Amino acid sequence: MVFRGTVSDSPDFDPSVDAETLYNAMKGIGSDKETILDLITSRSNAQRQEIIAAYKCSFGQDLIEDLKYELTGKFERLIVSLMRTPPYHDAKEIHDAVKGVGTNERCLIEILASRNNKQIQDMVEAYKDAYGRDIEEDIVADTSGHFKKMLVVLLQGTRDESGVVDADLVQQDAQDLYIAGEEKWGTDEATFIMILGNRSVTHLRMVFDEYEKIAEMSIEDSIKNELSGDFERLMLAVVQCIRSVPMFFAKRLYKSMKGLGTADNTLIRIMISRSEIDMLDIRECFRLRYEKSLYNMIKDDTSGDYKRTLLNLCGGDDDLAGEFFPEAAQIAYKMWELSSMTKVQLRPTVRPASDFDPAADAQALRKAMKGFGTDEDAIIDIVARRSNTQRQEIRQAFKSLLGRDLMKDLKSELSKNLERLIIGLMLTPAEFDAKMMKKAMEGAGTDEHALIEILVTRNNEEIQAMNAAYRDAYKKSLEDAIHSDTSGHFCRILVSLVQGAREEGPAVVERACADAQELADACNAESDDMEMKFMSILCTRSFPHLRRVFQEFVKCTNKDIEQIIKKETSGDVKNAFYAIVRSVKNQPSYFADRLYKAMKGLGTDDRALIRIMVSRSEVDLFNIRKEFKETHDVSLHEFIQGDTSGDYRKTLLILCGGED
Repeated sequence: MVFRGTVSDSPDFDPSVDAETLYNAMKGIGSDKETILDLITSRSNAQRQEIIAAYKCSFGQDLIEDLKYELTGKFERLIVSLMRTPPYHDAKEIHDAVKGVGTNERCLIEILASRNNKQIQDMVEAYKDAYGRDIEEDIVADTSGHFKKMLVVLLQGTRDESGVVDADLVQQDAQDLYIAGEEKWGTDEATFIMILGNRSVTHLRMVFDEYEKIAEMSIEDSIKNELSGDFERLMLAVVQCIRSVPMFFAKRLYKSMKGLGTADNTLIRIMISRSEIDMLDIRECFRLRYEKSLYNMIKDDTSGDYKRTLLNLCGGDDDLAGEFFPEAAQIAYKMWELSSMTKVQLRPTVRPASDFDPAADAQALRKAMKGFGTDEDAIIDIVARRSNTQRQEIRQAFKSLLGRDLMKDLKSELSKNLERLIIGLMLTPAEFDAKMMKKAMEGAGTDEHALIEILVTRNNEEIQAMNAAYRDAYKKSLEDAIHSDTSGHFCRILVSLVQGAREEGPAVVERACADAQELADACNAESDDMEMKFMSILCTRSFPHLRRVFQEFVKCTNKDIEQIIKKETSGDVKNAFYAIVRSVKNQPSYFADRLYKAMKGLGTDDRALIRIMVSRSEVDLFNIRKEFKETHDVSLHEFIQGDTSGDYRKTLLILCGGED
C-alpha cells in the first residue's frame, strides 16, 4: 500500500539524543517551543514512543507530564496528543465525548465511522487499560435508540474485510435497502444497520451503485429522507467513509474552521490521526471540494505555535491550479458520475392546503386589514400556508367579492421586509422572478449575483414565462434591460441564458467527450476565446449532458472544471460559470450556500433571503434544508431564527417547514 501520510519515520533517528534535546528545551525559565514542535512533528508516532522511554531512562521523569507543565492551551493539547499512541488517543477522545454532562455525538460518529477493524479493536483494549471500564458499556449508557445500536455494531470491529464480493448478495442488499426505506411507509432501520454496519467497503460501493439504479436516487438522499437526528448523521458518515475516507475528513476539517470560531478539538483530532495515514489525499479532497488548500485555511484560521504545529502536520501547500493526485482525480470523476446517475427527488415545504376555500380566505384577509390596526398573524397564517396557485385564486376572489385589489391592500397595511415577503408570495412565480430581475438592475449598481442565480437555476419554461411577465409589467424586454445594465462577456452569458433555449434531455456520451475535449483545449487559448467557448457549452447544453461533460473533463485534464473556472476567469464571468457548474452538480447545495451567505456575518441580505425562500418553497426547499444542515452543521431553521425577527421571521420559518 502506497504511503499517503505527511509524517513518517525520521532517518538517523536517535531517541536518546531527541530526549536530551527536549529536556534542554524545557529546563530553566521558559521553554523553547519551536524546538519542541519541530522535533515532535518530524518524528513518527512509533519514534515518539521511543523518545518517551528514553526520556524516562535518561532523566527519571515523565515526558508527557513535563510537556503538560511547560506548555499551555491548544498548543499543549496538540503536542501532548501527538505523544499518545493512536489507540490511546482515540480512547481518550471517546472517553471525553461521553464523560460528564452531555455527549459529543459528532466525535463518536467520526471515530467509529472511519476506523477499520484493527483500529477499533486496539482502541477498545486501550480504553479498558486506560480507564478500567468497558467502552461499549459507557457508550450504551450515554446514547439511545437506533443511534446507539449502530454505534454498538461498529464498535465490534467485525466489518467484512475479505474483499470477496457476491454479485447476487449485492443485488439482494440493494433491494432490501430499497424495501426498508423508499418503498414502504416508515423505515426498517434494522436493515440499514445490518447492511451498512457489516458488509465490506468494496461490497457496499457496489450496493450503492445498484441502489441508485433501483431507487433513482443516491443512498445518501434516501438516508436524508428516511432518517433523522444523530442516527441520520451517523449513517451518512458511514456512507461517506465507504465512498471515500479522505473526502469525509476533508469535510470535517472544513466544518471545524469555517465561520466564526474554530472547533479545535476536531481539528486537532483529525490532523493527528490522519498525519501518518492519508493526509495527502485529504489535502487533495479539500482542494477539490472547497477550491482552497487545507494549508491556507489552517493558516488563516489559527495562530502562533499552534498554527506552526498544524502546518507541519499538514505537510505543505497545494497549488490551486495543480493537477490531482491519482486518488483525488478518481474521487472527482466518481463525484460527477454519482451526480449524473442520481435522480434527486425534489421536495417542497409548502403544499396546497386541504379544504381550501378562496372566498373564506379572501374574507378573512379583508377582516385582518379592516379598521384600526392589522392582524399580521392572520395574514401570515393564510398566505404562507397556501400554494401559489391557491393564492392566485384568493386574489381573484378578493376582487370579485370585495371589489378591491388584494395586493394594494397588503402593501398599504404591511411594511418593510414582511411586506416584501408577503407580496412576493402573492405574485405568480413568473411575476416574482420578473420583479426580482428588475430590482437587481434598478437604481445605482447592479446585483449581479441575483441575475446569475435566477437565470442559471430556472428551466426554459420558467425563463420564458418570466420574459413575458417582465414585458407585461415594465413594457420593455428583459433582454434589452440586461443589455442596458451589463456589458462584455458577462452580458453575453446572461443574454444567452435569458433566451430560455437550453437543450433538454439526457447526456449523449460521444458528444459529451467531444465537449469536454473542447473545454480542455480552450483552457490553453486566449482569455476571450476561452470564455466564449465555455459560454457556448455551459449556457446551452442540458444539465444531464453537462454532468457527463464535467466528468469527462476530469479524465481529459486531470483537473476539475471548478478549479479551472476559479483560476482562469474572474469577476462576474467567473461567478456565472461557477454558478452553472454548482447548479449542475447539486442545485439544492448551491441554494443552501446562497442562503448561508445571505445570513452569515453582520447584517442580512434580506432580498436574497426572500428571493430564495419564496421561489424554492414549492420546489425543493426541503432538499435545500438538508444540504444546509449537512454543509454548515446548523439547521436553516436555526439560522433564520437567529438572524431575523418578528412577523418576518415567523413567515420565513413557516416557509422553511420545520427544524432538522
